[in-house]
Amino acid sequence: MENENNMNFEDAMKKLEEIATELEKNDLDLDTSVSKFEEGMKISKQCSKMLEDAEKRISVLINTEDGIVEEDFE
Repeated sequence: MENENNMNFEDAMKKLEEIATELEKNDLDLDTSVSKFEEGMKISKQCSKMLEDAEKRISVLINTEDGIVEEDFE
C-alpha cells in the first residue's frame, strides 16, 4: 500500500479498517498492538485533515432569481 503520507482518503480509511480488524482479533502482543494503535491514530488525524480541507473547498449552489449563485459552505 502507498506511503501513509501519500494515501488518498479512501485508501486511508481501508487501512484504518485493516488496523481495527487486527486489533479486534486480540492476538497481537502488547508492543505490536500499541504500534498498530499509534499508526491508526496517525492515519485518523490525516483523514480528519483531509475532510477539513475538503469542507473548506465545498461550495453550495443556491438557485436565485438571477440564476445560480455560488456561496461558501459554512
